[in-house]
Amino acid sequence: MSVHGGRRTKAEQDAFVVEVGYALFSALFAAGVVFGAVAGPALLFELPEAMESLLWQGGKWLAVAVFAVRVISVLVRYRRGTQPSQPGRTNPDS
Repeated sequence: MSVHGGRRTKAEQDAFVVEVGYALFSALFAAGVVFGAVAGPALLFELPEAMESLLWQGGKWLAVAVFAVRVISVLVRYRRGTQPSQPGRTNPDS
């Protein structure tokens, strides 16, 4: 990401906004999947109260952790500029 005189171009600003949106939505999806996988059995099955509470709390905190890790990893990867310019291609001439 190049900075010209301390300012970013409009294209760089737009790319950052898109990347932040992608980070938030993909993290929300991943956190929802993790929460559903961990806390889902509490909804589907008749479990003891302690087990239900443990699954809800575990699902909640694990989802928060997954959300944070996903957002940070996407934004760090964006800042480093390691994303391919043409996804799916390993060589620009291919």
